[in-house]
Amino acid sequence: MKSAATLTAGAPDLHPGSSLSSTAPPPLRIPILYVILGVLLVISIVPMYFYSAQVEAINRDRLKTNEMLLQNTVTRSLADDLSQHQRSLRMMLANLSSAIQVASGGDIGRKNIEAPELRALLENFVSSSDDLAYATLLNSDAKGISAGRISPDAFLQRELQHAYDAARDGRAYNGQALQVEDGKIPRTVVLVSSPVSYGGRFLGMVGAVVDLQFLIRRLHEVSGGGLIPYVVDSQGRLVAAGTPQYVTGQDMKSLEIVRNFVDEGNKAQLAATKEFAEQDGKTSVEMLGTYSPVTALDWAVVVQKPRLEAYRGVYEMQRTARLLAVLATLLSIGVSIFAARRITNPLQILTQSSRALARGDFSQRAHLRSRTEIGELAETFNTMSEELEQFVEDLKRAAEENRALFLGSIQMLAGAVDEKDPYTRGHSDRVTRYSLLIAKELKLDAAFMETLQISAQLHDVGKIGIEDRILKKPGALTAEEFEVMKTHTTKGANILRPVTQLAAMLPGIELHHEALDGRGYPYGLKGDQIPLLARVIAVADTFDALTTNRPYQHAHTPEEALKIIQNLAGKRLDPEAVAALMAVYGRGEIRIQRISIKRAVAVAADAAADVPPTVPAPALSAAEAANLERSRV
Repeated sequence: MKSAATLTAGAPDLHPGSSLSSTAPPPLRIPILYVILGVLLVISIVPMYFYSAQVEAINRDRLKTNEMLLQNTVTRSLADDLSQHQRSLRMMLANLSSAIQVASGGDIGRKNIEAPELRALLENFVSSSDDLAYATLLNSDAKGISAGRISPDAFLQRELQHAYDAARDGRAYNGQALQVEDGKIPRTVVLVSSPVSYGGRFLGMVGAVVDLQFLIRRLHEVSGGGLIPYVVDSQGRLVAAGTPQYVTGQDMKSLEIVRNFVDEGNKAQLAATKEFAEQDGKTSVEMLGTYSPVTALDWAVVVQKPRLEAYRGVYEMQRTARLLAVLATLLSIGVSIFAARRITNPLQILTQSSRALARGDFSQRAHLRSRTEIGELAETFNTMSEELEQFVEDLKRAAEENRALFLGSIQMLAGAVDEKDPYTRGHSDRVTRYSLLIAKELKLDAAFMETLQISAQLHDVGKIGIEDRILKKPGALTAEEFEVMKTHTTKGANILRPVTQLAAMLPGIELHHEALDGRGYPYGLKGDQIPLLARVIAVADTFDALTTNRPYQHAHTPEEALKIIQNLAGKRLDPEAVAALMAVYGRGEIRIQRISIKRAVAVAADAAADVPPTVPAPALSAAEAANLERSRV
C-alpha cells in the first residue's frame, strides 16, 4: 500500500528565481576559523591535559614500585630471620646429638636411656632458649625421655611419630604448625627433629618443639601501616599470622598469592609480588601482596595490603593532579565563555530549527543576525526550508492521488469479479466492511487493518479464472464442479503473486477457506497454522454468504447466521473473530436488509446481544457443513 502510494509522485521543478546561486552576494563576514583558533589559543586545554597525564603516569608508576619494594623488603627480612632461626636450631640439635653420643658412650638403649646425664642434657637444652617449649630423646626402640613446659597432646604425639619415622630413614623432619594449650594460653608450635646415629648405626631421634611466639611478635611488629603479614607452609596451611583474622592450620589456598606459591613448589626461590582479589563475605577486596620463600623450611612469608591502602599515595597524587587540572580548565573556560557563546547561541537556534524540520514542520525558519559563516548558513537553511515545504506538499498531494487511484483500482477489480456472478454482487465490499469491523473490535493495529482492507477486497479475485458455466450455474454445483470452484483461492494468489507490493495480502486471498479443524482448502491447515488475516476474512465471508441469496439457498436472517457461525467457532472458524463479530452486531454496527428466507429458525430475543442464547445452537451435520462451504464460494 505504501509502495503503491509513491509510484508516480514526482518532484516539482525548482523555479529559476529560487536557486541559491541567484541570491545577492552576502556581506563581508568574519571567518569562523579565526574565532575557533582564538578560543583554542586562550584555553590551551589539550596540551595541559597531555602534560599532566604524562607526569601523573610517571609518578604513579614510581609510587607503585616503591610500595612493591617495601613489601619485598619486609617479606625478605622475615624470611631471612626464619631461615637464620632454623639454622641456629639445627645447629643446637646437632650439638645436643653429639653431647648425647658422648654422654651415653654411643649407647642409648633401654638401660642407658634413663641415665641422669641424658635427662640433664635435655633440661639444659630446653632452658637454653625461651623459644624451646619441649624436647625429647627416643632410642631405637622408641623409648625415651623428655623435658619441657608443655605436655604433648594427640596431635603433637602424631607429629612425634612422623618425626621418628623420618629419623629411622635418616632424615631430618620439620613438622606442621600446631596449637597446643600452655595453661590457659594457646601456643603455636612446630616440631623439629634430627636422627641420632653413631658409626653409621641408628641410635634414635632427638626432637624439639619450637614455640613460634617469636615469629608472631615479629609479624605483629610488621602489621603496622596496613600490612597483613602471615606465614604458610608448602601445602598452603597457615603457620602463624600477625592478625587474629587467620587461624593456625587454616587452608589459605583460596588466596591467589598463596596458591601461586604452592603451585611453584620447590621452584619458588625468589620473592614475587601479585595483585589479586580476596573474598570478604559477599564482597571482593582488591589486594596487593608479596611472598618470599623460606627455603630451609619450605615455608613462605606473605604480606598483603588492600590495594586502596597500598596505592593511597598514588590516588592522593591523582586527586591532587586532577583537582589542579580542573581548576586550570575552569579558569580557561571562564576566559573563553564570551567567545563560546558567540558560537553556540546561533548553533543552538539552527539546531532547534533543524529538529523542527526533521519532525515535519517545514514552516520553521532560523532568524539569525551574524557576520560569520553561521549567518550565511542560516539564510541557506531558510531557503532550503521553503523549497522543502513546497516539495513535501507536492509529494503529499501526489501520494494521496496515488492512494485513491490504487484503492479505486482494487475496488474496480473486485467489482469486476462480483459482476461475473449475479448472486455475489457487492460481496467483496461487504466482506471488506465486516472484516474491518472485526479487526477494529480485536484492536489490531493500523498496518494490519490496511493489509486486511486490500486482502478482503481481493479475496475472491481468483474467480476470474473460473469458467462461467460453473461460476454462473443457477443450481447447486456437482462434486467435480465444486473441486474446480475451490481452485479460485490458489488462482487468485497466483494472479497477484508477481506484484511484490501485495505479498502481505496473499495469505488472506489464498487461505480464507482453511478451517481450524483442518477440513478446509486448499492445504488443509489447522489452528495457528492459518494466518490471522485469513481467519478474520473467513468469519466475514461466512457471515455474508449466510445472509445473501445463493442459487441453492435463501438468505438466513442475521440472527440465524450468527447462531450457525457461533456453532462453528473453535471448529472451523476462529473463536475470537466470531466473538468480535457477535459484539459488533450486538452494538448495531451491522445492518442487513430483511429478505425472504428458505425456512424459519427460532431465535432467542437476546441472540443479537452479548448475552449467550438460552437455547443452544444446533450442531451442523456433515451435509450442512458441506453446503455452507459451497455457499461461501
